[in-house]
Amino acid sequence: MTDRAARLADVGYDFAAEPKRLLRACPLCATRLLTTVAHEDRYGFPAQASFCNGCGVVFLNPLMTPDAYARFYVNVYRPLVSAYHGRRIDAESIQDEQREYAAQVGAFVDGQRDGAQLKSILDVGGSTGVVAAALAERLGAHATVIDPAPLETEVAQRLGLRTITGFVEDYEAGDERFDLVVLAQTIDHLLDAALTLRKIHDLLTPDGLFFVDIVDLRAGIHRTGSLVGALKIDHPFAFVEECAELHLARAGLDLVAKEYAPDGLHVRYLCRQGAAAADLLPPAATVQALGRELRRAQM
Repeated sequence: MTDRAARLADVGYDFAAEPKRLLRACPLCATRLLTTVAHEDRYGFPAQASFCNGCGVVFLNPLMTPDAYARFYVNVYRPLVSAYHGRRIDAESIQDEQREYAAQVGAFVDGQRDGAQLKSILDVGGSTGVVAAALAERLGAHATVIDPAPLETEVAQRLGLRTITGFVEDYEAGDERFDLVVLAQTIDHLLDAALTLRKIHDLLTPDGLFFVDIVDLRAGIHRTGSLVGALKIDHPFAFVEECAELHLARAGLDLVAKEYAPDGLHVRYLCRQGAAAADLLPPAATVQALGRELRRAQM
């Protein structure tokens, strides 16, 4: 057993025993033709992943239930990631890294807003609030953080931010709208990405902006050398650029700007509220080509 495998075993997480639901159709586009492309994730858990032959997204299937994921984020997520990397990664230790990331996101948003006044921010999956606090300071705004991990929202509260502990899929905003919604290093973690993108569309003010970044599955495969190495149970979804841009358009989020992040893994987007194209799908040849890429990544 390698040192990493031993550390992961010491976490003691029984993924196989957690309740799950089998998805018979793509949770993003409802296509029923799915291809199983992986049978485990980078941690060695028996996590299967499906490829949608309609839109090209890859997603864990069966998928753990929301309650199981809630427990995972409270008790397991940070210890598991720490064991994988061989160093302590928690709500306190990640803050320097988050500050550097926040500076990059702030520069990207600030450089593309064309003078728009961004006075209210909602950071979805905002963790310890470091990114939201930095953006609020840079833009002269007030910020709200929503995140499922209570230990992380407690840290955000200490920064003076308004916090909501839970999943954005369950968040009811009433009439409240935001000038900037941020989904930073989070879309891959969502349990219902399509619903979340539609909700974010409706949470924007008419001139509001939406920031989102993906872990590009192609980049992950290239870096780790395999499809399995790019998959993990804390990422129910895995996107390539074409697929992410398709689902932004389906939700009515029009691209304003795009950049490749310095880490070589993330692709960043800035969007405005537009008209939804809910039935949009890529050409069949595009999806077939992606399917062949994933097949090669298995070999």
